[in-house]
Amino acid sequence: MPLLSMLVLLAVTQAPTPPTTTAGSAGHPFDDVARVLMHPRCMNCHPAGDRPLQKDTQIFHKQNVSRRIDQLGHACTTCHPAKAVPGANLPPGAPHWHMPSARTPMVFEKRTPQQLCEQLKDPATNGNRTLAQLRTHMAEDSIVKWGFSPGEGRTVPPLTHDEFIQRVDAWLAAGAPCPQSPPATAPTTTTPPPASK
Repeated sequence: MPLLSMLVLLAVTQAPTPPTTTAGSAGHPFDDVARVLMHPRCMNCHPAGDRPLQKDTQIFHKQNVSRRIDQLGHACTTCHPAKAVPGANLPPGAPHWHMPSARTPMVFEKRTPQQLCEQLKDPATNGNRTLAQLRTHMAEDSIVKWGFSPGEGRTVPPLTHDEFIQRVDAWLAAGAPCPQSPPATAPTTTTPPPASK
């Protein structure tokens, strides 16, 4: 074997292995919390508008469902039972299935981690909760728990529910700091297509 090839092989086999990191072991204390909250299982019921989203592709909910469903004499529980129906992609269920209220919609969609963090800490936007109450909500609410075990045909957030609560606890123990988002770039504008009739 030529000397150069041997040296290259020796250098490659002797190179230090980069350290492996697990979720939460590096970075900002809120990073893993944000990764979970920005997953479709959470974001679909916390949209930027009044219509919930569905699937990992985050399409608008079928049946033209919106946050105003109760004004029409219905409720999310009309189709979403207290317990999920077994089978792929059937309506999910948990007790008191609902979206956050229009007064405090708790929008996760189209938020930076910094915006999401600041919103979670603000009682005016988080359902009038203290940080301790917010932690209880994330740890005990049946709809939150459903997101980590959503049934056949649905992906799950990047952490288990127990791991998620550990990261929430670590974030709270660090004083609930918010990450700084990179500077915003100028949005690109596009002309929407004409409405079809």
